[in-house]
Amino acid sequence: RENFIHLCNPHLEKMKEDILYHFALGTGTHDFPALFGDVKFVCVGGSASRMKSFTAYIAEELGLGSPGDDYPNICAGTDRYAMYKVGPVLSVSHGMGIPSISIMLHELIKLLHHAKCSNITIIRIGTSGGIGLEPGSVVITRQSVDATFKPQFEQVILGKSVIRSTDLDEQLAKELMQCSKEINQFNTVIGNTMCTLDFYEGQGRLDGAICLYDEEEKLQYLKEAYDSGVRNIEMESSVFAAMCNLSAVKGAVVCVTLLNRLEGDQISSSHDVLVEYQQRPQKLVGYFIKKRLGKV
Repeated sequence: RENFIHLCNPHLEKMKEDILYHFALGTGTHDFPALFGDVKFVCVGGSASRMKSFTAYIAEELGLGSPGDDYPNICAGTDRYAMYKVGPVLSVSHGMGIPSISIMLHELIKLLHHAKCSNITIIRIGTSGGIGLEPGSVVITRQSVDATFKPQFEQVILGKSVIRSTDLDEQLAKELMQCSKEINQFNTVIGNTMCTLDFYEGQGRLDGAICLYDEEEKLQYLKEAYDSGVRNIEMESSVFAAMCNLSAVKGAVVCVTLLNRLEGDQISSSHDVLVEYQQRPQKLVGYFIKKRLGKV
């Protein structure tokens, strides 16, 4: 059975052309079905360079590329986002924070719709701060929660507060967890992910330019988060989950933890260690894609 992208916008049908401004793409200038019609997996992450390196990695893993191959940025006409494609895998950067990933997802979902893609899986691969986990642990998100630990995404639309669900696909999370057990290279857990509006005060850090609470208050808050099921903190998962749900797309969030926030606020690991940590979600998702395609 083919499951197509569900667009929650009847106004789009009346438009002669849809310009995806932040991608520098448009239905009047690009043949979306020809360019993207074979896409089955979309991997998104904050950094453009990280998503390019993931493209090179997955190309080799799928036998579609060789070391040193170059992959052109499909969105070269803009510096907002970067997009790369190899075989059935689309790799897109989303920047940092809810507003940035939200804009990207609106245009990505429309792109997949215009391309007539079906049975799409979208996975955010990224970094995060862990709570009660060793640095380098990978967290597969069960549900995204806000800074008060509620599983919801709240947005003001036309002056009114709209609340949307942030549950993620349970079966997909279990499938990813099984993949991690099979590769058996790093600690992986399924847990809740807290999505905040800020990197510093919003995450209870003591090292920002402004901080009007003490360490005891910070630790109490983080322990409450842990007790509620939160295992990591980042800044994109809530709107990601909400938009996947509304578009009938199976989505997952797979993030590595760069530090244990119960032990500190600053990321102090060496560059080489951090690079290896950041490759862990890529390895897990790469194995998942290979397994789905029958290449394991």
